[in-house]
Amino acid sequence: MYKMALTPSQEIDKFIKELTDWRGKWIAKFRELILKIAPEVTEEWKWGVPVWAYKGNVVASGVFKDHIKLNFFKGASLPDPKSLFNAGLEAKATRAIDIGENDKVDEKALKELIRAAVDFNTAGSKKK
Repeated sequence: MYKMALTPSQEIDKFIKELTDWRGKWIAKFRELILKIAPEVTEEWKWGVPVWAYKGNVVASGVFKDHIKLNFFKGASLPDPKSLFNAGLEAKATRAIDIGENDKVDEKALKELIRAAVDFNTAGSKKK
């Protein structure tokens, strides 16, 4: 019998459900946050991880043994006054936030970063 392919949102649901520890809870929280802050984004499933996009890739979420990673594709071009970016600081375009189980993240600053990332993609698409 032919098995229907999952939609990107279903893939992300499955991904979160299979992460039965703090990492799944954190990815679910981030997903809720990005969809609330930027309802125009679409959920995609690329490279085996959740990706949120609007006029290009905005952010991907990776999961590792002891941390999760929020990889902002255009992070080097975004304001980060609260210094949330703590990984990939030497990369040409991307910046990342690595979050461990007991790390506290400034949610207000994260919301601002999400909005800035989506707005950056929006502005960039108008230049073309």
